[in-house]
Amino acid sequence: MATLPKIEFSALDAPAGDVLVVLAGEGGSIPESLPAALRETVAKAAPIAKFKGKSLATLDLIAPAAVEADRLLVVGTHSKEPASEEDFLKLGGTALSKTKGAARVTIRCELPGGAVSPEDAARIAAGALLRGYDFDLYKTKKAKSGEEEEDVSGDQPSTLTLAVADPEAARAAFEREEAVATGTMLARDLVNEPANILGPVEYAERIQELAKQGIDVEVLGESEMKALKMNALLGVSQGSPRPPRLVIMRWNGAADDEQPVAFVGKGVVFDTGGISIKPAGSMDEMKGDMGGSAAVVGLMRALAGRKAKVNAIGIVGLVENAVDGNAQRPGDIVTAMSGTTIEVLNTDAEGRLVLADALWYCQDRFKPKFMVNLATLTGAIIVALGNHYAGLFSNDDALAERLSAAGKASGEKVWRLPLGREYDKMIEGKFADIKNIGGGRAGGSITAAQFLQRFVNDVPWAHLDIAGTAMGSPSNEYNQSWASGFGVRLLDRLVADHYQST
Repeated sequence: MATLPKIEFSALDAPAGDVLVVLAGEGGSIPESLPAALRETVAKAAPIAKFKGKSLATLDLIAPAAVEADRLLVVGTHSKEPASEEDFLKLGGTALSKTKGAARVTIRCELPGGAVSPEDAARIAAGALLRGYDFDLYKTKKAKSGEEEEDVSGDQPSTLTLAVADPEAARAAFEREEAVATGTMLARDLVNEPANILGPVEYAERIQELAKQGIDVEVLGESEMKALKMNALLGVSQGSPRPPRLVIMRWNGAADDEQPVAFVGKGVVFDTGGISIKPAGSMDEMKGDMGGSAAVVGLMRALAGRKAKVNAIGIVGLVENAVDGNAQRPGDIVTAMSGTTIEVLNTDAEGRLVLADALWYCQDRFKPKFMVNLATLTGAIIVALGNHYAGLFSNDDALAERLSAAGKASGEKVWRLPLGREYDKMIEGKFADIKNIGGGRAGGSITAAQFLQRFVNDVPWAHLDIAGTAMGSPSNEYNQSWASGFGVRLLDRLVADHYQST
């Protein structure tokens, strides 16, 4: 993995490193507290470079006479809209990307109108960490002739210092941001791993390492799931020689009698489509069909890392949807743990079968305040929303509104789509209670959500279809990875705003 920069905090007047980063406002103006000679240098260079302080625009000056540093990087912050929390993540990512090759970088967290808050300074640092992420685990090292091998993993700054008005407050705020960033990068790691390395068994073993963070981890194997009659999940896995796993994670950060919140993730480590096999083009990307489970694992790591005062359950169903002579056939009928019979008309609509048993198990055993499931469930959600919003479906308006608000705050946005009895009729089975696909292409994401709703009972529940946002989504200033880690920051924000004990 690429080496991430060490994050430090210092007073505003601390010495600059190899590169000094200052923030500019409208017209390219920089804080008056900076030395006059430095301000004059920027004022002279800005018009020549047509730099007007627009948000995330940069002005890069080499060997500036007015600064001890070798370089002066000016980053714009001016926008017509007030700066959001995500804007500060982007600011940190921009600063890191523009300072590669420097060993020591100092970002002066001060705007023309005053100091950056400790919380926003921490977000700048988190944005830099997230931008520095690079999944290069399987890239070999190039050897120079006659010299030792050279690591080509990147040239990140070794130290990134945030110069702030209140270093102690910023450092404390960063502890939370760092925990969430770590969880996000864990989710990215899991999605980026190839399926030959991360099968269900190996994935479960990787999750068990979270015990080091104080998370209780329980793993159910095939025999335990058979005893629980999880035939919907098991039917998906029967075509693979790699056995399935159901992993239960518990973070106990509140009182023992505090009702938990729960998160459930689809973990199809590779999806061939089964007998209803997918086209060959881009099938390699189906190693990421476990993006929902990765978000749940990353979230649990984030909650533990920041010692969140909440009791949280994370459940992931881990299977491989493969093809062999024992694979599930179109037309098969399985009985889910709930007792509902399901007609499997398309074996490529497998994620909802995995989630059916995982959701039922979760609500039956843990009686949570709510359940949120995440899944790379349908291509139809990409047709509807593209790659910038995840689809949100819910049986509870209050939970849906809180998720939408958390999405706006975190930058991991969601858009609510409908559920209704009219759509429910589309999944009524001919030979069983329900079927695992609707009637044709219409409303494919909605009928998938209607299917899942059958397995939540009366528990407040939300389904997030993250097929367009978990992998292959457009890169931005704080994510250059194929896997985005979408869902970790969103759900951490939901918990932090509404469900933590005081």
